[in-house]
Amino acid sequence: MSVLQQQMESRLRSALAPERLRLRNESDHHNVPPGSELHWNVIIVAACFAGQSLVQRHRAVHAALGDEINKQIHALSMKTLTPAEWQAAGGQVANPAPPCLGGSKADPVKRL
Repeated sequence: MSVLQQQMESRLRSALAPERLRLRNESDHHNVPPGSELHWNVIIVAACFAGQSLVQRHRAVHAALGDEINKQIHALSMKTLTPAEWQAAGGQVANPAPPCLGGSKADPVKRL
């Protein structure tokens, strides 16, 4: 686990007290240099999301990460759930990230 991933997980755990947290670096699926830590995917289950809109939940995640970490991230795909939502889904929650609009390794897109 990288230092950045450890920092991200620590901040999310401290600020949101999640019951479940899965944080993955998905940079290797995008047109970025090897070893990059720019594209992240998180599934987070926390009681503090109860009664919050999706926008409020996403803002809470970004606030937990803090400005210095948010500046290091190009893309953050997230699924934010309450424990009841997690249970209703039977614990079978996926968060497939959309394809990067900056191109893929197989088909790079020319940037303007």
